[in-house]
Amino acid sequence: MTTFVDRVVLHMQAGDGGHGCASIHREKFKPFGGPDGGNGGHGGSVSLVVDPQVTTLLDFHFRPHLKAENGKGGAGSNRDGANGHDLVIKVPNGTVVQTLDGEVLADLVGVGTTFEAARGGRGGRGNASLANARRKAPGFAELGEPGDRLDVVLELKSVADVGLVGFPSAGKSSLIAVISAAKPKIADYPFTTLVPNLGVVRVDNHTFTVADVPGLIPGAATGRGLGLEFLRHVERCAVLVHVVDTATLEPGRDPLADIDAIEAELTQYGGLADRPRLVALNKIDVPDGRDLAEIVRPDLEARGFRVFEVSTATREGLKELMFAMAEVVEQSRQAAPPAEPTRIVIRPKAVDDAGFTIDVEEDGSFTVRGVRPERWVRQTNFDNDEAIGFLADRLARLGVEDKLAKVGAKPGDLVRIGEREFDWQPTLYAGVDFVPGNRGTDVRLEEKSTRASAAERLAARKARRQRPTDELEAGGLDADLSDDLDDDDLE
Repeated sequence: MTTFVDRVVLHMQAGDGGHGCASIHREKFKPFGGPDGGNGGHGGSVSLVVDPQVTTLLDFHFRPHLKAENGKGGAGSNRDGANGHDLVIKVPNGTVVQTLDGEVLADLVGVGTTFEAARGGRGGRGNASLANARRKAPGFAELGEPGDRLDVVLELKSVADVGLVGFPSAGKSSLIAVISAAKPKIADYPFTTLVPNLGVVRVDNHTFTVADVPGLIPGAATGRGLGLEFLRHVERCAVLVHVVDTATLEPGRDPLADIDAIEAELTQYGGLADRPRLVALNKIDVPDGRDLAEIVRPDLEARGFRVFEVSTATREGLKELMFAMAEVVEQSRQAAPPAEPTRIVIRPKAVDDAGFTIDVEEDGSFTVRGVRPERWVRQTNFDNDEAIGFLADRLARLGVEDKLAKVGAKPGDLVRIGEREFDWQPTLYAGVDFVPGNRGTDVRLEEKSTRASAAERLAARKARRQRPTDELEAGGLDADLSDDLDDDDLE
């Protein structure tokens, strides 16, 4: 059974936005109370967050398909749909997010680092939100926008200060087991270590991490053995320690040849030339190993290496090696630039940015590209003529039709916006101002009652009280008595 996975392919799908609702308010004696359709909820997003309790990508090896919750649709009585819950994925420290083509999207280093990999779709607006003074009764609503769908590659690169490199069975696992609390598998056959092991080492007031990388062989950088899969685990190491077996009985093996072979693989892999090196001549508890270490030590020091003769069996020389590791790690930390807080970059929109572009294709068609036009098309219900007209009005106000005319489009030409294709029939002509239509109006909202208002009835009453006296006498009433009579009595 697989126990360690450091590279997986994830199929992510963010939640879709909920559809808006097209509804009309109705109650007793009020059959047409106006639009009251609610908005759809936004879809959930898929985010990656670094968790210190996670050390492998094993969970994603068995569950590569991840999907966030969809937003709920709107309802009548101005009820908005609920937003979909975001899906938060916990990944190990040092996870690199890449596309299938190898483009790096994010390098997640540090506990709590978060990256939004797939954004949820926006919910559609209901007809209550689409109503305005000019469009009082929309008979349509917007559709929910689909969420992002993408495939990403997660690669785990161990975050360690010191990396142990060397041939198989050189004693790397034994060394990390002695100087730290790590408990790797140790045996006397090649490729005992199949997965990287991390150990924490404390020397006086210094604390650093050590990574035990599986053994490398010639050709590891091109895929031989396990080197290609695990060389990436030494990329983040600040110090590299060559662990050399001085007591090997294999023909053609000696410390100088081993170091040259490992350095050739590191150079071919690339990106590690600037890391300081230390050399640990291991297994000096064997008499032949001690003699060989004393012979090759001057040659290694002449190359500029700091050499330490150690034995993981008797722990001889380990203290000096640990102090040297701590010293080089501390120097590397001090030389590193100080961490700066994340800067908020504000990129204002250009003055001449229309928000879309139009490309002329080889077949004579035209492709409109832009965030807003493509989103509007995705949210349009093409089974509703009024919704199509609303889309046409929005595109015209944005300037799409004017721009199409300028680039040479003619009526009947094929125009693509997002995944939709249209036969262009312009409604806006050069030199003519665009006057929006009355889409979404309803004559029932324009009807006025014939019953006089309260102000009109009050004005009529005052006018009757101020009638001339001769008109009252002509009706057979005394002028003095008319002042005491009520208007209703006069009628």
